[in-house]
Formats: sequence, C-alpha cells, structure tokens
Amino acid sequence: MFASPVQALARRSDTAGDRLAIRVAGASRIGTRERNEDFHAWVAAEGDELDTKGVLLAVADGVGGVVGGREASESSVRGLLADYYGTPDTWEVARSLDMVLQSLNEWVLGQGAASKEMAGMATTLSALVVRGSRYYAAHVGDTRIYRLSRDGLMQLTQDHVWDRPGMGHVLRRAIGLDTHLVVDYADGEIDEGDRFLICSDGVWEPLGADRLRDILGRDHDPQRLADALVDEGVRSGSGDNATAIVVHVDHVAKHGWRDALQVDLPVPKRLKPGAMIGGFEVLDLLHESRATLLYRVRNAGSGQVFALKTLQPLLAEDRASREGLLAEEWLAKRIVSPYFPQVVPQPAGRRQALFYVMSYHEGPTLQARIDRGDHFQVDELGRIGVQMAKGLSALHRLSVLHRDIKPANVLQCPDGSLRILDLGVALAGGVPYPELSGNPGTPSYMAPELFRGESASAQSDVYAAGVMLYYLATRHYPYGEIEPFQMPRFGEPLPPTRYRPNLPEWFENLLLRAVARDPRHRFETAEEFLVALERGERSPLDRPRRMPLIHDKADRWQATALALLVVNLLLLYLLIFR
Repeated sequence: MFASPVQALARRSDTAGDRLAIRVAGASRIGTRERNEDFHAWVAAEGDELDTKGVLLAVADGVGGVVGGREASESSVRGLLADYYGTPDTWEVARSLDMVLQSLNEWVLGQGAASKEMAGMATTLSALVVRGSRYYAAHVGDTRIYRLSRDGLMQLTQDHVWDRPGMGHVLRRAIGLDTHLVVDYADGEIDEGDRFLICSDGVWEPLGADRLRDILGRDHDPQRLADALVDEGVRSGSGDNATAIVVHVDHVAKHGWRDALQVDLPVPKRLKPGAMIGGFEVLDLLHESRATLLYRVRNAGSGQVFALKTLQPLLAEDRASREGLLAEEWLAKRIVSPYFPQVVPQPAGRRQALFYVMSYHEGPTLQARIDRGDHFQVDELGRIGVQMAKGLSALHRLSVLHRDIKPANVLQCPDGSLRILDLGVALAGGVPYPELSGNPGTPSYMAPELFRGESASAQSDVYAAGVMLYYLATRHYPYGEIEPFQMPRFGEPLPPTRYRPNLPEWFENLLLRAVARDPRHRFETAEEFLVALERGERSPLDRPRRMPLIHDKADRWQATALALLVVNLLLLYLLIFR
C-alpha cells in the first residue's frame, strides 16, 4: 500500500507467523513558507513482499527558492517507492536503491535542462528500508535519519553541505545537482522497541538532538510523535517546512525471508514408477545425488511431463537441507530465462510433501556426451559458449552466482539449445544463505582465487565456463585435474593446441583469456565473454600475456629470500666463531 502525506495514518505490517511488525506514521507542515517543498511517503508491504523487500519509507526536501523543488522531491519519493519494488528480489537492498536513485537523478537533471521554469531543480532524500531483522538506509543531502534504541539516540546520516562559514545550508550533494550521484548507504540490526525518525531540516535543526530524543520517548503512538515533532519544529521558529516519519518496531522477524518457506513439509520416501505425489505420477528416476532425487513425472490431469526434485529420505530430519531445497526453489522461480528450467507454480494446499516441480527437457548433459565419446567441432563449441555466456549474463544481472558450472550441470536439448541445471549452491546477493558460506563447487572448475579463500564472483563463473569449453575441446583441464581437498599451485595454463593442434588461433586465445589464473587478465563479465565468442575470428583476441614470475609467486620468492637470509647468517656465524 502507498501512503501519501494526506493519508498519514499509522500502518502495522503483517503480523502472521514470525514476520516483521512495525507501526508507521508521518506528518508535514508548511511553516512560514509559501509552499511545502517537502514530500514524504512509504509503502506498507505485506506477505512475501514484506519478507523479500521490506517496508520502504522516504523523506525528501526540494531545494528552497526553486520552482521545481516540490516537483523534484515528490517525483523522487514517488519514483523510488514505485520502482524499488520492481527490482529483482535477488538484488541486495543497497543495489536496488542505488539503481533506482541513479535513474531518478538522470530524470531530475533532464527535467531541469528541458525547462527554464524547472532549471536547477534538485532535492535531498533520505530513505529507510526495514526488512526482517535489519534496517538499510540511503541518504543524500541534509534530511536526516535517526534511531532511538536502548543505547540512546543515534544519527545514522551525515549532512552533505559545505563546511564553510555562511555555507552551512548549501548542498554538496543532492538528486539533480550533479550528473554523478553519490549516495551514502548504511545498514544494521534492529531490536523490538526501536524507533526510527526520518525528517527534514525544518525538524532536526530547530529542535536539536536532546529535544528530538525527549519527544520520541514521550509516547508509543507514532502519529502523535510525528505531529509533535513537526509542530514543535514550526513553533521553534525555523521558518522552513517541517516533515517527519516515525517508525516503531513492534516485532523483529527471526528468520526473515525464510519465514515464508514451508520447511515443515515431510520429505517423501523413495518413489517408484507409478507412485503419486501432489497430483503427479512418477515415471522414472532421472538423477540422484548425495542430497537430492530428481524424478520425471506426469501431471495426472493434463498429462504434461515435468521434473520433480526432492531430498534423499535420509535427510528428512536435516533442517539445513530442507531449507536449502526450498531456497533453491525460491531462487529458481525468480530466474525467468530460456537457458534455465522454469519452476512450475503449485496451487495453494496441493503440495503436501517437500518437493518442487520444474519444466522437463529432453537431452543428455554435456558430461553424458563426453562419457560416450562425442567429438565437439569448433563451431559447436562456439554455439555452446555463446549460450553459456547468455545464460550466465541473465543470472548475473540478477546478482546470482551459480558456483558450480561444469558439463554435468548443462543439458543439451535435441535442437541444440542448452539448459543450465542445479542451483543447489547458487548464491544471490540479496538473500542470505549462511549454510552456503565458503566456496563449494567442483575443484577442477574452480578459479585460482577461490582456493585462496576469496569470494566467488561473476568472473569465477565465467572461468568455470571457460574450463568447460577447454575440456570439451581437449578432454584435458588447463591446469590439470584437481582433486577434492587438494591445494593446487597454478602455473601457466597449457595451450589447448598442445592436445588439439587443429584448433584455430582465435579460439585458443579466447580459451586462454577465459581461464587466465589472474582475474585481471580474464574476461570481466559474461557479456564481454559473449562479445568475444560472437566476433570470433572476425575480431580475434590477442594471446594473454604471461604473468611475470615475480608477481605470480611473490609469496614464494619472499619465503625463499627469507630462507637464504637465514642460511647466510648461519654461514657468517660459522666463519666468525670457528
């Protein structure tokens, strides 16, 4: 629900289960000005949207004395509240806010440039997202966000004004002030009983921190608090518009977005052909791993064939595995792309056991083709590479990392199209997966930096795709096969023509770029990888330069130098004292 200043009534978010529960109210006064250039509003999210996006609140103060001040503040707040909820659920909160704010900055600049009446229009903006058990703040200008907790009143933002005599009200940063918008972001844990205040300078400046703290502690009703703050701000003689939003935290979610998952559904026993589950008839077992079972099933009503994924019965009491499967489904639902199987929504109440259903695609995995000895021509390798790059690009735009790209996780349909499988260890930027910390994956396809403990990235996914193409072409790995728990040392990758002399130079250079041990010499993004594949020999890449030994093995040289120093000191001791 969108709450405007006129509808500034207290809102309480969904209290079902273990979800976040807050009360919100706002107020605004024109003061002695001719018009109110402040604008405030919030979205009272409910249900799944409350878990994934949270409640977003914002206050903006249009630049005083400018005709477009009100237009800038209102458009910025309305645009932020409308577009934030349209960003992918898989994005981190800060990324979602920043993408929207950058677009709004461009829009305000464009409006100011298009009309003399609107020239110079700009606005401050302070926004707060409350989600699960955390808050997220975004801020530019001199509106402010405060938090009142058991530790006292804390200002969460810093004013972006010039620190010079007589220029304390001149903004250094604001929406519409510069082509490059720099926004401050902060986040932290929240507790029950916390109160947040978002306000314009017509409130915080005349009242000061002590009076703000006293007023916020007077009452438990956010509306009475918001009214008191703006009224006392006006009475204190600031002469400016006065606007405030007050948030009271009644209940903090213990599990955040996981609260919406049906973790307590029973894990089905091992299913045989002909068995029925959730309105689907089991046809056969497609694949099983240590943790999961994948069945081919048929909808009993429509006769359509799907794939059904569930856990191994041995993991029926393992809560982490149960949450992991449902988190995988949650993530897969949000990846709408022809390069991935699509999750099939289940009617409410139909699913009585722990499983999820996805589209079924005929064809072998690339690993199955390797096992049967298929030979891959360069043109087919190029087509596979292009589809992999497009699939990874779609994934990375959602801030999702696959982390286990390999031939066994890529299915090839009879028409040659690919489907990237198994999001079991995939990681989304906006969704916490504590049980998936570290760097899972298949060692021979893992980038060198992952063995050094660095976090996975889009580059490490592209690296894995490059190793896969290298292996499809040569049946060898660029750095040799890496066994589990091995700590490999990476030298220079062997040129693939060592194993397959007839590979064209452009393709060899592309593979060597994709699997370069130093990320600085690798493709930065899946899009860059895609462009190189599509251009092919029409615009070939140069062969990646060899990394100087001194840079690649600096730690080894340092250890060697230290050992030599010790030996020299020992020899010197023997020469002197013998």
